[in-house]
Amino acid sequence: METVETNSVSLKRPRSEDDVANADEIKRQKISEKSNTGNGSGQSVETVTEQPDKSLLEDTKNEIIPNEESEEQEDEELEDSDEDGDPESFADMMKHGLTESDVGITKFVSSHKGFSGILKERYSDFVVHEIGKDGRVSHLDDFSVPVDDEDPSEETFTVLSDEDKQRLEELQLLKNKETSVAIEVIEDTKEKRTVIHQAVKSLFPGLETKTEDRGGKKYIIAYHAAGKKALANPRKHSWPKSRGSYCHFVLYKENKDTMDAINVLSKFLRVKPNIFSYMGTKDKRAITVQEIAVLRITAQRLAHLNKCLMNFKLGNFSYKNHPLKLGELQGNHFTVVLRNITGTDDQIEQAMHSLREIGFINYYGMQRFGTTAVPTYQIGRAILQNNWNEVMDLILKPRPGAEKGYLVKCREEWAKTKDPAAALKKLPVKRCVEGQLLRGLLKYGMKNIISAFGIIPRNNRLMYIHSYQSYVWNNMVSKRIDEYGLRAVPGDLTLKGATAVHIEEGDVDNYTIHDVVMPLPGFDVIYPKHK
Repeated sequence: METVETNSVSLKRPRSEDDVANADEIKRQKISEKSNTGNGSGQSVETVTEQPDKSLLEDTKNEIIPNEESEEQEDEELEDSDEDGDPESFADMMKHGLTESDVGITKFVSSHKGFSGILKERYSDFVVHEIGKDGRVSHLDDFSVPVDDEDPSEETFTVLSDEDKQRLEELQLLKNKETSVAIEVIEDTKEKRTVIHQAVKSLFPGLETKTEDRGGKKYIIAYHAAGKKALANPRKHSWPKSRGSYCHFVLYKENKDTMDAINVLSKFLRVKPNIFSYMGTKDKRAITVQEIAVLRITAQRLAHLNKCLMNFKLGNFSYKNHPLKLGELQGNHFTVVLRNITGTDDQIEQAMHSLREIGFINYYGMQRFGTTAVPTYQIGRAILQNNWNEVMDLILKPRPGAEKGYLVKCREEWAKTKDPAAALKKLPVKRCVEGQLLRGLLKYGMKNIISAFGIIPRNNRLMYIHSYQSYVWNNMVSKRIDEYGLRAVPGDLTLKGATAVHIEEGDVDNYTIHDVVMPLPGFDVIYPKHK
């Protein structure tokens, strides 16, 4: 199999903190009438995109790998489907969605005809590996658990029955009026009692235990250590001082976005999602590998999830003293397959040549802006304008296009009644953004939308702001290219180290479009001097 390594060019943008937010892009994509990013039928394009400061023409390494695909059809991938309907179709998903011109993507670097094809026809057609700040590409290749004398024995995870776990969870989450749970010790030995004590305390943070003798039988009594405040917070004294407070691990996931994955992990671990941190959200319709950090959860507990989770794998565990922060990554490495290619061999070769030799304008892609008729940038703009009624309306109102059946019913109920409790009853999944906002409205009332919105995790809230910044960036880049073309001009910005500086009249011949960067709008930002 031939591999062609290519260099392409780019207009740089500032490092995104959330470059693939809300990523459920399923689209028969016009790669271009005048585009340069396509590939031939049965080929995959492997691309390393790096996003320190966003340059206008992407300067990347791409490997074009002809894919000698068998004629046999692969098994159909199981997709998340509507609870009372068929799996979402690509056409339905994008019928009411955005076009490239809606989000400022209007210019191309070359004038060849181009071709079209289907991107992400299967989620396995899009493979993402995160690139850390140190340039290391994340791979899941080690399932071993760091040896730690402080860790409980493996028996900790099996000593409690399913019924015991159910009762303990209800006690931990204060779901009933019981103030304690009694677990009979069948084989009464000190060792057995110790294991049960450890199991309750490690699997159900916030609960304490004691041993009682009742009618000649030994019972382990579990109870709340400090009421609601202890809920889901690992006990401080149970964590060894010599061990880093954060367990870092590599998460492999299929067909789930990062925030959904975090919600699933937190549910199984019985903790709050906000104790997890990560450097960037990854696409839903993809296979992705990225680093995650979690506060005071042992590698042993995390590794145990590999036995009970579908489409997830966790590994490469280590303990460190710091969480992860959004944007602290160098970029992502993508392997992409395009299917159902339309175009002649000459058109495909022209596009591949252009991609290798010239590159592409490094716009923020469609996944940044959502896949429904309500773009995320509209919500971001309303937040910046302090128009909280519009924020609430945009997130909750009915919208055309394919969505899960329960979301459609929730939106219809909201439009009809404006009653958070009634709309919430239509949602079996309460941890989605809509469910979180409705819970906030129920808690704080319709006149305190800001506090209600604050219940949505910070990373999700930031996604809307980043989307609007990206929308402005795309539009300004298109206007810049329309005005000055693909050359450096006086007043443009370029990078010297990590600092943006203006290109002066006398130095303009020393720069090309490859050197030009554009800033995201924000606080304390240097802007170009030209119009």
